[in-house]
Amino acid sequence: MNSEINEIPAAISPPVIIGATGGSGTRVITRIARQAGYYMGKNLNVSEDALEFSRLYNFWLNRLIRESLSPPATDFPKKFERDFNDAVRRHLAAADPAIREPSQRWSWKAPRSIYLLPFFHARFPGMKFIHVLRDGRDMAISGNQNQLRKHGHRLLNWRERWLLARPVRSILLWDRVNFQAAAYAETHFPENYLVVRFEDLCLEPVETTSRILKFLETPGDAEKIARAEISPPSSLGRWRSQPRALIAKMERAAGNSLRKFGYFGTDDSPERKSG
Repeated sequence: MNSEINEIPAAISPPVIIGATGGSGTRVITRIARQAGYYMGKNLNVSEDALEFSRLYNFWLNRLIRESLSPPATDFPKKFERDFNDAVRRHLAAADPAIREPSQRWSWKAPRSIYLLPFFHARFPGMKFIHVLRDGRDMAISGNQNQLRKHGHRLLNWRERWLLARPVRSILLWDRVNFQAAAYAETHFPENYLVVRFEDLCLEPVETTSRILKFLETPGDAEKIARAEISPPSSLGRWRSQPRALIAKMERAAGNSLRKFGYFGTDDSPERKSG
């Protein structure tokens, strides 16, 4: 990565950052934000991740991951800061020059942004973060285990890595990353933090889309956008088909986050809604 770069323009407006553990349904949030008038970048993969940031995380995240999940964000390498500035500049390079004006709205979606909230908040105190969640039990049995594969060795101890079944390892990562990200955001920028559960997008699409548009501070036809962008997958609630013993292990491993985010133990949990 190029270390000889210019700083991010001082006048640029704070971004909206979209993050999650992988496979949570962030793509639909990208599309809603785009319909709301946000610039989301042009160099995207098939999941609409902003590739400038994905590449940055591939190079740096394992080096920073333990420190990055907890404040303060004062000890990040200068080389990382320069590489981040370069990623922002390249992300914005294809945008209309007006995007650099303070009034313009811009964003990026790269799920692993969730690991770096203290750094982003230090760089952009007025940033907003959309935290996308999907039931950790669904996530644990998904075929998408990229974050576990890339970062599990940094977030799980050797006993967890070697003695636990993969779904339990997966939900442990889901639990730790989401819980710590929420704790940081709720403490440091609660007014600029929005949790969006994928299940709510599927079960209450218009209401949830309206809540996202309000957070983005943009007008829009929530019903029209929801109808165009939201299509519940058949895999929703797939964890229910797993053996009871495995479900119990997953729930013990991630009970704190499952309760915190309303996945069990509350009247609004998805399983209660769907019967």
